[in-house]
Amino acid sequence: MKIKISILALFLAFATTGLMAQTATPKVTKTQVNQQKRIIHGAKNGELAKQEARQLERQQRRINRTKKVAKADGTVTPKEKMVINRRQKRASKNIYRQKHDRQDRN
Repeated sequence: MKIKISILALFLAFATTGLMAQTATPKVTKTQVNQQKRIIHGAKNGELAKQEARQLERQQRRINRTKKVAKADGTVTPKEKMVINRRQKRASKNIYRQKHDRQDRN
């Protein structure tokens, strides 16, 4: 009886881990946190004007919505990851451009 319970517990542990791995997006989350820090830093030190910061924040919210939609069905497909990564790369380029465009803070 103990063996059956142990096997069942082991099976449930592996099944749960497999489900979590399908929706886990740690790289995406890490990138989002990093980009958010870059936006906040740029707004604080004057590299980003208020309107630029708002625009970049809006872009981050759209990426977050895309991520939530991808996770909604319980699986993040490679195509969904590709779309999210492409949007994050575009956002990163936009952050860089806006921080280095030599506009004054308004």
